[in-house]
Amino acid sequence: MRLKERYDGVVEYFSKAMPVAESELNFGSPFELLVAVILSAQCTDKRVNMTTPALFEAYPTAEAMAQASAEEIFHYIRSISYPNNKAKHLAAMARQLCEEFGGEVPQTVEELQRLPGVGRKTANVVTAVLWQNEVMPVDTHVFRVAARIGLTRGAKTPLQTELQLEKNFPSHLLPIAHHWLILHGRYTCIARNPKCEKCGISHLCRYFLAKNR
Repeated sequence: MRLKERYDGVVEYFSKAMPVAESELNFGSPFELLVAVILSAQCTDKRVNMTTPALFEAYPTAEAMAQASAEEIFHYIRSISYPNNKAKHLAAMARQLCEEFGGEVPQTVEELQRLPGVGRKTANVVTAVLWQNEVMPVDTHVFRVAARIGLTRGAKTPLQTELQLEKNFPSHLLPIAHHWLILHGRYTCIARNPKCEKCGISHLCRYFLAKNR
C-alpha cells in the first residue's frame, strides 16, 4: 500500500467516525490548559483532571500562581507523577509568564518553549488546542500508533515522527489529526494487545496486515 493511500484512508475514516476530537483535559482558560498539559507529562489525563479543580481554585491565574512557592503548589499536585519537579516548574512558569508576557499565554511554540517545564510537545499541544495551529504534538500514543499503522517509516524520535506526520497530513487537519491518533491509541490501538478486531482502519494498518498474511 502506498503511503498516500494509507493517509487518505485514515483521514476518510476518522473524518466520519470521529468528526469531533478534542483534548480530554479539563480547562477553562489558556492558563489552565497550559498548567494541565505540564501536569499531564507521563501522567494520565484522568489523574490530572482529578487534581486540577482544587489547584485551579487556589491559583486561577498566572498572577495568583506566581505568588505561590513550589512547596505550596506541591500540596495540590502530590498525587501526580513527578510532583516535586512539576511544582517547581509551575511556580517558575507562572512567574515568567507574568514578567515576560503580562500573565497571558503566548501564542507561538517558540515563545512557549521559553517557559520552565514547557518542551516542544507541550508547546505544540497548547497552540494546537487553543489556536488550531498547524502542528503535530507527539506523545507516546501518537508515536506508537503512527508507527504501527505505517504513517511513519523508520522514525526513531518524537521529532522525526512529528516531521513525517506534518509532511503527509493535510496541514489544516493537523490539530484534529493529533487527537485522532491520541484517542485511537488510548482506547483502541493500545500498547499491549491492540483491539484490532474493533478497529475501523485495520485494513490500512501495516501491523495488522503483516500479522495476518
